[in-house]
Amino acid sequence: MRASLNSVAVYLVGFASLFLIWHVLATWVLSSVLFPTPWKVFLKAIELAEDGTLWEQASASLARIASGFVGGSVIGIPVGLAIGSFPIVRRLLEPYTEFLRFIPATALITVAVIWFGIGEGSKVFLIIYTTVFIVIINTAAGVSAVAPNKIRAARSLGAGPAQVFFFVALPATVPYILTGMRLAMANSFVTIVAAELVAANNGLGRMIWDSRMYMLVDQIFVALLVLGLLGFTADRLFRWGIYAFAGRFSPVT
Repeated sequence: MRASLNSVAVYLVGFASLFLIWHVLATWVLSSVLFPTPWKVFLKAIELAEDGTLWEQASASLARIASGFVGGSVIGIPVGLAIGSFPIVRRLLEPYTEFLRFIPATALITVAVIWFGIGEGSKVFLIIYTTVFIVIINTAAGVSAVAPNKIRAARSLGAGPAQVFFFVALPATVPYILTGMRLAMANSFVTIVAAELVAANNGLGRMIWDSRMYMLVDQIFVALLVLGLLGFTADRLFRWGIYAFAGRFSPVT
């Protein structure tokens, strides 16, 4: 309990220092209506929360991120395991992964809108796209990093191919899978904002775009602040889930 309280206290000090630096910069260093103080942004956030706007926009973005992130992970994990486990599959699929992963999801926004329209399909597609390759690469790297001695030891004890995979290779790969998913989650937040800026009727990205048109700078900062807090919270929850349900496979984070 004491360790948990100390950890929370350190986080609070870190956030307090962040807002203090922001206040100093906005008040004395870069004093401008284009750079609002934390207090002004906080008051605007309360106003948007009271009329329901903030909850509506944040929930829309989170729903898209969750759908795309889960879909990309479900596709990426088995593909990564196959690429790392079987040389023929690696040679067959690497041209796809190595070619497509260098095309950023933001470059496909127009294509996604043409294919799926401005509804939820285009945004979910882009999140899946930005998630899947990160998960594939990390999963395949995890399989390749399994120590050969472990596999030879299992085989010398009579383990078959399936047992070697499920009881040796897969457990050793789990930390890489989880790390890939954490990295993919961060990319999901980046991609959803870009997608909503161009093709969405709601969401935090759309909120930023609409605020820009009317020079509502404090509202832009509210959206940025909410994105940061949501991302931080999602990452902490993900880490908590790892420690709670897959503690013995946890990567060092």
